[in-house]
Amino acid sequence: MAESSSTSRLSFISRHETSAIIHMTDLSRWSIFCILEPDVLTSIKKVCVFGSSGNEAIFLTDDDDVYAIGSNCSSCLGLGDTHSSFTPRKIEGLCKKKVVDIAFGSGPHVLAVTENGDVFSWGHNGYCQLGNGGSNQGFQPAIVNTNLQGKKVFHVACGSHHSMALTHEGEIYAWGQNNCGQVGTGTTTNQPTPRKITAVIGCRTVVAISCGQTSSMALMDNGELYGWGYNGNGQLGLGNNVNQPNPCKVAGALSGLIISQVVSGYAHTMALTDEGVLYSWGANSYGQLGTSSKANQVYPTRVERTERFVEIAASHYTHISAAMSQTGKVYMWGQCRGQSVTSPMLTRFNCVDDVFATFSAPPISWRTYSVEHVRGSRIAQNICKAFDDPVTADLKFLVEDREIHVHKAILKIRCEHFRSMFQSCWDEDGKDTIEITQYPYSVYRAFLQYLYTDQVDLIPEEAIGLLDLANAYCEPILKNYCEQIIKQGITVEDVAMLYAAAIKFEAKVLEEFCFRFALNHMTAVTQTEAFTKLDECVVKEFIRKAALAGAFKY
Repeated sequence: MAESSSTSRLSFISRHETSAIIHMTDLSRWSIFCILEPDVLTSIKKVCVFGSSGNEAIFLTDDDDVYAIGSNCSSCLGLGDTHSSFTPRKIEGLCKKKVVDIAFGSGPHVLAVTENGDVFSWGHNGYCQLGNGGSNQGFQPAIVNTNLQGKKVFHVACGSHHSMALTHEGEIYAWGQNNCGQVGTGTTTNQPTPRKITAVIGCRTVVAISCGQTSSMALMDNGELYGWGYNGNGQLGLGNNVNQPNPCKVAGALSGLIISQVVSGYAHTMALTDEGVLYSWGANSYGQLGTSSKANQVYPTRVERTERFVEIAASHYTHISAAMSQTGKVYMWGQCRGQSVTSPMLTRFNCVDDVFATFSAPPISWRTYSVEHVRGSRIAQNICKAFDDPVTADLKFLVEDREIHVHKAILKIRCEHFRSMFQSCWDEDGKDTIEITQYPYSVYRAFLQYLYTDQVDLIPEEAIGLLDLANAYCEPILKNYCEQIIKQGITVEDVAMLYAAAIKFEAKVLEEFCFRFALNHMTAVTQTEAFTKLDECVVKEFIRKAALAGAFKY
């Protein structure tokens, strides 16, 4: 069961983050989509690419229809037959059911989750990985009922021949092949139907799951990480190579740290702390740990980078790893198109998904990928280029003695604040230069650029000023962008200040995130200068919430 060139897949999701991470990309990065007609491509909203050569795909359209295309190995396309096709065919059993997540194993078998929490399975079933109590192949999606009825599942993950489901209540159910203990039942007997994992973790709340080829990981709501199953390469991070049929806590270098993300490769694991530090362990024959060597690691080992990471990615189908920094830079390492890259290498991609579409072998999707198309992209590109163009602009803002050139029409279309400002009854309507004194140049420029591009180009330290502006100008979407940027840069030293700012600007998501971060680092946070400067009312409310969260229980 040692690491080999076989492939399989993983999934990860945090209950506190959105699963449908939306990116603007060209789907043709995955070659299987190159043959689709343009009108079909523009209708796609989610994709899942898998197969031994990246030659199978399932996609969802804007009309909530589900289609499949490709070789249909083991009936994994769910079409009711074994026929392959380069013409998209509907998976009738999933249409109009609002599928939110899809996972696949290398058997292959496939799982899908609907918005109302139902789990469907189909494909290869030689090890009971479909969870229907039998071992017959599934030709089309069938609902998995045993022990999941009445449970609302929101995320699924697959190993090579085992499956896991995570419910909104924070419970894990697992089934399928169990020769290495990867189902977590305490035995090595295959599990034909979903079974709740309770050994060691009890009734604790799980927020994320991932599957390696024959191993499993679970992240608790307090940031602790547990692993079980095959451990021949040290992928459980326990300091040994002994298989584990029950969940075991991953300690070592992770002791005292708050883990926020976990992903699993074929035979390696990566974890990201809430402070953006990346750790990896397990198989490393392709450099997939990013440690500048090819030596396996049985303990969590820090991936040394000066930048803070905000997202990590891996798939049990491959030996490649990827991560995005807080500045939006995407790195990759491991088996990259046949080459072994032993330390994080900077790419020109915009998201980690592009790494798997172009450099993974096979080219698969490591998660259910949600895509936003730029319809009429030529118009969008021209508008983006028009920002701060003195040739075409009819208005300029003067901020800190620096000019920013804009177009009144675009500002009025994009922002209610400017629609009101540029009315004939207001003095600003007749001016060709408007001076801004309330905000610094970098913040106001970032705001105006956002109106042209729908993107925010600002470092976390400056995003608090933009959040203030977004709140004052009643821009909820921009406000959400700012919250996300600020979250990526939070540290022990500034979390108290950001918590107070979130309350002031009514940024509820950021407020809760700051509170949880501060709660996890309570001792250190209360010693910071920022905490001593908090308003008395804010401190009292923080203490009250911390008490309700159990911070002062012994």
